[in-house]
Amino acid sequence: MKFNTKLIHGGISEDQTTGAVSIPVYRSSTFHQHKLGAEPKWEYARTGNPTRQALEDLIADIENGKRGFAFASGSAAIHATFSLFSSGDHIIIGNDVYGGTFRLANKVLKRFGLEFTVVDTRDLTAVENAIQANTKAIYFETPTNPLLKITDIAAVAKIAKEHDLKTIVDNTFATPYNQNPLSLGVDIVVHSATKYLGGHSDVVAGLAVTNDEKIADDLAFLQNSIGSVLGPDDSWLLMRGIKTLGVRMRVHHENAKLVYDYLTSNDKVAKVYYPGNPDSIGYDIAKKQMRGFGAMISFELQPGLDAKKFVESLQLIDLAESLGGIESLIEVPAVMTHAAIPREIRLQNGITDELIRLSVGLEDEEDLLADLKQAFAQI
Repeated sequence: MKFNTKLIHGGISEDQTTGAVSIPVYRSSTFHQHKLGAEPKWEYARTGNPTRQALEDLIADIENGKRGFAFASGSAAIHATFSLFSSGDHIIIGNDVYGGTFRLANKVLKRFGLEFTVVDTRDLTAVENAIQANTKAIYFETPTNPLLKITDIAAVAKIAKEHDLKTIVDNTFATPYNQNPLSLGVDIVVHSATKYLGGHSDVVAGLAVTNDEKIADDLAFLQNSIGSVLGPDDSWLLMRGIKTLGVRMRVHHENAKLVYDYLTSNDKVAKVYYPGNPDSIGYDIAKKQMRGFGAMISFELQPGLDAKKFVESLQLIDLAESLGGIESLIEVPAVMTHAAIPREIRLQNGITDELIRLSVGLEDEEDLLADLKQAFAQI
């Protein structure tokens, strides 16, 4: 099946008991076992649930993976993935990641003995030089949050395989609509499914997908043992969101390109970060490994202009954390999504106090541009 068909008919798209084309929400916490010790398909909802299973099979299909896993949040999915490793293991992590990922690594996982080295994963020499005797994995985002940096997925995966390391890619910003890291040699893909996959700002969820049966077995064990699973109602909501991912992304892309063109022509904007910028460092790589550039744009105002006043002056675009919903959302990473990262590290990585991140939604293009123009007129 082609991708857009797979969104609708992939995974378990029909209830085997009733023929329902919308998988039912199975809210049962436990399941009747007809024979003692017979290893039934369903026994306890933390271990497995039919609604969640349908979602997990769907994400595996659209990420070109073998097995998928659904968690209570993106952070929970990332935590389960890092839990594959043991005290004393070393992980290379990208220097431009979501603030919650930075917090998890530095404030939680380090306490349990995991070691991390932060590098710019666009620099393949730096990645290779960071490998130690105890290195087990390379973790990165592409495009990154919030600077939209592009890493060559296949190149990093090649380095990892040469050193017997695992590669883990957060594919939240790109979505499976735009790229499939597993097909480029990656071992695990994670998503904050709260974002584009859900698409309607009404569910918090995380997903992980792999092609490796050993990793899949280990993730299944961790999912059951840690217990941060996605409930059946949220699993159903997420499946419903995924089915319209293709049609939503097409409009996201169209609107984002128009907003990008407007921002690049605006004298009050000092710099624009967008994978579709032909002059950006990662443009050629993005064209090679992505089918589209996504709908995330970050930009900096000219020195002296008030970012706070700008975002508070918007009337249509919501000042809010998160991204990937049908509504446009704007935020200041230094104060909001990346506040967990110490200021000196933020500045070192290019996340200035004036940086603004915009998730371009599905509103009419004229309304979006009109709102931006009236806000710029006030600063």
